[in-house]
Amino acid sequence: MKKTTVFFYAFTAAFGALVVGLNMGGISGAIDIIEKEFSLNAISKGFVTSALMVGCLFGALLGGRLSDRYGRKPMLMASAILLAVSAAGCSFLSDSAAPLVIFRLVGGLGAGVLSAVIPTYITEISPAELRGTFVSFYQLFVVVGILVAYCANYFFAGLEANWHLMLGLPLIFAAIDAILLLFLPESPVWLQQRGRTDVKEKVAFQELFKGRMGYVVFLGSMLAFFQQITGINVVVNYAPGILGKLGIAGSDPLLQTVFIGVANLIFTVIALWLVDKFGRKTLLVSGCFGCTAALAYLTYAYSISNPSSIGVLTAILAYIGFFALSLSPLMFVVTSEIYPSRIRGTAMAFSTGISWACAFLVVQFYPWMESTLGTNVAFGIFAALCLTAGLFIHFLIPETKGKALEDIEKELKLR
Repeated sequence: MKKTTVFFYAFTAAFGALVVGLNMGGISGAIDIIEKEFSLNAISKGFVTSALMVGCLFGALLGGRLSDRYGRKPMLMASAILLAVSAAGCSFLSDSAAPLVIFRLVGGLGAGVLSAVIPTYITEISPAELRGTFVSFYQLFVVVGILVAYCANYFFAGLEANWHLMLGLPLIFAAIDAILLLFLPESPVWLQQRGRTDVKEKVAFQELFKGRMGYVVFLGSMLAFFQQITGINVVVNYAPGILGKLGIAGSDPLLQTVFIGVANLIFTVIALWLVDKFGRKTLLVSGCFGCTAALAYLTYAYSISNPSSIGVLTAILAYIGFFALSLSPLMFVVTSEIYPSRIRGTAMAFSTGISWACAFLVVQFYPWMESTLGTNVAFGIFAALCLTAGLFIHFLIPETKGKALEDIEKELKLR
């Protein structure tokens, strides 16, 4: 295929991630309004907020396996439908917390499927020299969606139907995604694989943990673990409050999130430019060590009585920047490259499920860490985990830049 054709297909496949980002960012502006309107207690508020991640966990685990059996394109289309139903239900059919939780779970199922299938599909259609950039489109569209949601939240906040509009916005883009997917062909690698084996063949889940395959799945799963356990969602979610307390960017938290979203987008775009120039491993290791330094400063800042406002702001933006250059997009790139085609969907489902599970756990338990251990200790733990991630990647993760998928399999002794 021509590069322009591959670009169009990669763009089309990744567009659904924009809807994922809209769901992740939309709730940040809506949840406080919903809390007041429905008089939610802390537990109900938590369920409404985290329901998406719970759905994502199950969606990722199911979607990857189903895509191995039925194809990548049908699962992408199913995801668009689930996300459309979720947005419509949240916006038009929710008059209490219960339906909001249910419809956000539905949206999470769609988002989870996309997180496993989009990187898999793009990996299978991309030439080796552009594969890193194209697979990173997934994270780029997520980041764009988050930023669009932040901007929309800021403008919708003053309207009467504010939270309905915030949570209903993904419906428009889910419909556009479904139309774009009509022009998307099935993955040629998947079709070729089905030509060599019976279509009804299932990949036994236990295959992921046997022999050399088990070792490779371990590597990918650890990348997924480190992507979320190092605290990115905590920093993104709590940064507006930190900046507001320090008097930075005014007192409007919705406006502050826009600034953070812009920084996230800028560094994600830079990562797309660098990933096929400097390699995955170089960016991953450098990014992890950069995140370690930023978090170490935050640990120090919260251990003294009068931390520098500019220093804290710089450290937060540096952490977001280094993460956007490394673990944010490249976890999906490397895992989709090191898994062999026959089990790629199932293995991606497993590792992506680990990522979503860790995201849920970190966000859920950070308030306890902060109140029990202290903010400085919490950031110190994340710094130690980032350092561990950098060392793990340096010694164990292979460089996959510019290599054919078949050659990667041979290097990992899977052939």
